[in-house]
Amino acid sequence: MTVSEALPRRRFLSLTAAGLAAPAVLRAAPKPLRAGVYKGYDQTLLPLAGEADFPYPVQYFEFASGQLIIEAINAGALDYGSWSEIPQAFAAASGAQVRAIAVMRGNVNDQVVLVRKDAGITDIPGLKGKRVGYVRATTSHYYLLRMLWQAGLDFPDVQAINLSPTDGAAAFAAGDLDAWAIYGYPIYEALEAGHAQVLRTAAGILSGNYLIGASPVALADPALRAAIVDYVGRVRRTYGWVEANKPAWSKALAQTIQVKQSYIDDELYHESQPERITKLDAGVVASAQAVADTFSKVGLLPAGVDVQPYFEYGVI
Repeated sequence: MTVSEALPRRRFLSLTAAGLAAPAVLRAAPKPLRAGVYKGYDQTLLPLAGEADFPYPVQYFEFASGQLIIEAINAGALDYGSWSEIPQAFAAASGAQVRAIAVMRGNVNDQVVLVRKDAGITDIPGLKGKRVGYVRATTSHYYLLRMLWQAGLDFPDVQAINLSPTDGAAAFAAGDLDAWAIYGYPIYEALEAGHAQVLRTAAGILSGNYLIGASPVALADPALRAAIVDYVGRVRRTYGWVEANKPAWSKALAQTIQVKQSYIDDELYHESQPERITKLDAGVVASAQAVADTFSKVGLLPAGVDVQPYFEYGVI
């Protein structure tokens, strides 16, 4: 886990000016806002968009998954983070001390089922009996389940193999998998290698809702709550900046996370919808409940998990 300060020295003077103009509740914050982030995103995006002049201290902690961010918030090590609907369902099942406070409507075209070109698979029913990689208890697990059900199949009808993204990439490239439910940049690496094609994206299955959340302890602290509200506003404006400045964002992200810029361009220019942050509504909660119900149906979560108490309206 990498920690970096969110306040570059070169911005000290502008930060000081912003702090003097900020509401007293923000200027008086005795603690830093501890934000769980993914490599290359908030800590790269906000400075690019001119939104890093925080009137309060911020510490960034990098994580590889939303589940790990939720675990850190539950343990009292973080105040703020974001994740998909899947970790939210597991958080509700475990009684985790975490609350979703807003939703980012995001891309689902970067969540797909890939098939090897030599596997002879042309549709989801064609996965029957085939070796299919996925990542357990993630979006790929969820949409693979739903795709199979829509085709009249179930998990036992395929040879479902739980693999990390790295291990899945190696197995798929070697021909040890016929299909692979995966997300993000491994898709473009496999397509570029020439042995893969997209069977189906998760459009129409995944909601595109990515939850923004916080610790209830932080939300009960007036200064931290105000900082969280301010921070989410900065992220909202930043995604508007990204939509108007895709080339600059793509270049910066590629340099930060050491991924080919062409992969990032493929994702940015073929997104299912522009990323934007909105308030919670009943539809967001209902969608998250459907995810929990799906995992309950296959025994990964107990029956009767209720996600409603893990959403807090009115923060944003």
